[in-house]
Amino acid sequence: MARAQHEENEAIVVKTILAVDDSKTILSMVTQTLERAGYTTLQAEDGIHGLEVLEGGAPDLVITDINMPRLDGFGFIERIRRSERYRAIPILVLTTENDPQKRERARKAGATGWIVKPFDAAKLVDAVGRLSS
Repeated sequence: MARAQHEENEAIVVKTILAVDDSKTILSMVTQTLERAGYTTLQAEDGIHGLEVLEGGAPDLVITDINMPRLDGFGFIERIRRSERYRAIPILVLTTENDPQKRERARKAGATGWIVKPFDAAKLVDAVGRLSS
């Protein structure tokens, strides 16, 4: 029985999520929500910082805001999609924006999903679970 439990534990893979947002409050909320759901999180304060964090290792999913200094979410998504190494990582946009044109622009840049802030914790966890599996 101990061996079966050990093998079961080895089968559990913890997913790592990179959250990119210039709001420390939102980053904290996203991190707490995901870590309570069993995910490991990485954080970045804007698109440039997000690219730097990506260089340290590929997360299973990226959550990004759109409106950020230095490199906005659109540019961040485009840069990820140009990279062979990160091209297949799902990208979830978490933003206050609800403009259909911006949603379409994000989709064309390579976004996989879109959630409008303020977010519902259960919906965020559900979306992350679906996109990162």
